[in-house]
Amino acid sequence: MIPICASDEVHEGGNGVRFPVTAGGEDAVGFIVRHQGVVRGFLNRCAHVPIELDWNPGVFFESSGAYLMCSTHGALYIPSTGKCAGGPCRGGSLRTITVIEIDNQVFWQPDDYIRPALA
Repeated sequence: MIPICASDEVHEGGNGVRFPVTAGGEDAVGFIVRHQGVVRGFLNRCAHVPIELDWNPGVFFESSGAYLMCSTHGALYIPSTGKCAGGPCRGGSLRTITVIEIDNQVFWQPDDYIRPALA
């Protein structure tokens, strides 16, 4: 498990926390948000076009706080699953990153595709 941040840095419906990863051998960014009391982790890459979602660093939720939203094309994603809820992502999903909270810290677990950052 790789540490991301303290648990109190991730607020319900608030800004997310970005962290560096390697995805498919390329430099990329992961992010975490808190939704319904649970920290969720995703690769910061829209399912519609592989660009980062956030409007400004860490700003992933649309104005109502109900969905994650791609700042470029408006694709909407369900925060609990990363599944497309509307817009040009049409049935796609964000790639999830396994995260866990232990002792007031948030950690992430690498997998076969998302690994620790190279640099």
